[in-house]
Amino acid sequence: MSLTSAATLATLDKTGPRRITDLAVAEGVTQPAMTVLVRVMEESGLVERKGDPSDKRVTLVCLTEAGASYVRTRRQAGVDAYARLIDELTGDEVEALAAAVPALLHLAELESHAREGSDR
Repeated sequence: MSLTSAATLATLDKTGPRRITDLAVAEGVTQPAMTVLVRVMEESGLVERKGDPSDKRVTLVCLTEAGASYVRTRRQAGVDAYARLIDELTGDEVEALAAAVPALLHLAELESHAREGSDR
């Protein structure tokens, strides 16, 4: 799976159903490229298109259960990989990582706010 496909699935998991145009902006690709990507993921059973209940002219891209499962599995694989690597660090290095957690959480919060601002 391409990085853009994985990122698109993660975006849908985090934000819920989105328009193709919104997904294209969020992932930094053209609308035609996102349309093709969504079609491929739809054929793979990872996403589906549904009508927007608030605007019948709009189609939203939604994760299927298979898509949500893929995102969960991928995230858990990342967690497991980092856990194995952290097990190889010294005690001092683990303490340094733990001390950095508040700053890393703040960075993630800043990034999230920046993304929300660019989605508007």
